[in-house]
Amino acid sequence: MTTLDALDFFHPDALVADPYPVLRRMRETSPVLREPVHGVMVVTGYDEVLTVVGDPDTYSSCTSTTGFLAEFPVALEGLDEARVRALIDEHRDALPFSDQLPSFDPPKHTAHRSLLSRLITPKRLKENEDFMWRLADRVLDPFLAGGGGEFIGAVASPFALLVIADLLGVPEEDHDELTAQLTGDVALGNTGDDATVAHSPLEFLYARFTDYIGDRRETPRDDVMTEMALATFPDGSTPEVIDVVRVAANLFSAGQETTVRLLSTAVQLLGEDQQLQARLRDASDALPNFIEEALRFESPIKGDFRLACADSTVGGVHVPAGTTLMVHYGAANRDPRQFENPDSFDPARPNARRHIGFGRGVHSCIGAPLARAEGRVLLERLLERTTGIGIDDAAHGPAGDRRYTYVPTYILRGLVDLHVRTQ
Repeated sequence: MTTLDALDFFHPDALVADPYPVLRRMRETSPVLREPVHGVMVVTGYDEVLTVVGDPDTYSSCTSTTGFLAEFPVALEGLDEARVRALIDEHRDALPFSDQLPSFDPPKHTAHRSLLSRLITPKRLKENEDFMWRLADRVLDPFLAGGGGEFIGAVASPFALLVIADLLGVPEEDHDELTAQLTGDVALGNTGDDATVAHSPLEFLYARFTDYIGDRRETPRDDVMTEMALATFPDGSTPEVIDVVRVAANLFSAGQETTVRLLSTAVQLLGEDQQLQARLRDASDALPNFIEEALRFESPIKGDFRLACADSTVGGVHVPAGTTLMVHYGAANRDPRQFENPDSFDPARPNARRHIGFGRGVHSCIGAPLARAEGRVLLERLLERTTGIGIDDAAHGPAGDRRYTYVPTYILRGLVDLHVRTQ
């Protein structure tokens, strides 16, 4: 067993197949622990994660998606708060993914997030859910007719992508091209140690949404895309086209990835437990809590990064200005101080919804209601239309000796593929 003082926490093999024993040891040692190879302070405690993500003034998101991977252009540790803040302001635009919403801090983040909040309204979500029910049958028809198959590529990925396409008002005639361009290993970032979204899909989205937004500004229509094109910042100013394009592309890529992992985890859990399937078929009103527990048990986003702008204390641990932290949602969601028997899956867990699988604070996932609805709709349809869902032994090995392959990154938690048989 690798000792914590020699652990390469971010090596792809270190915490992929089963990260939870190592995360438990880290949390028991200290809920805020500096890993030895890269010097990142990994925050594994529930309360401690909330402290960091709840204070965007002290902990900047400028390196949220890259962390230590993209070395800051100048050294920060050992400098005082004023100098650290000045250097972050000076260099943040040169950092990778600096044009993406997750890397913004308030007030810029607040203004750009507002462009999406005006679209994800109760009325629009209701219209989108009506589409989900029709889409669920459409993607399940060939899958169930063939007695199952590889669930992620055949069902979860196209379903998640087309739900977001409908939410944003992408013309239906473009859905097939989007599906071809944005599903599969390359588009989902399963090609290397650390990529979460490959650049080529983002470039494709940028180009396509630039066309959409530019067209709607020139020729408004009675559609959702026009609403997005004409949305203004809270101060009444009109965003540049690229500002709108970036937030739309971010919702597309991040929302799809999270939902695909949620759906595959849920079906994996169902496939391993026939009694659980039977209970949920008899009581579909138990599905929402099952989904919350799935999000807690296997958080689709393991965590992301923050950069300390000032000296601070988290969980009794001193965090110097200039320190890179990883807030680990997956570890926090198994903190026994918050969740009893956290390593056991309990679909009836009374406080399952307290998980932070969607993050928390200003960067909490704006698409969380959408993801929850997607899970409820697709799983309810799947259970209604089957009498049995089982893991394919030929692909994953027999019960008790399963072979599952997980996405090889420390950012995402989810299966690469999931083969199931249906009746």
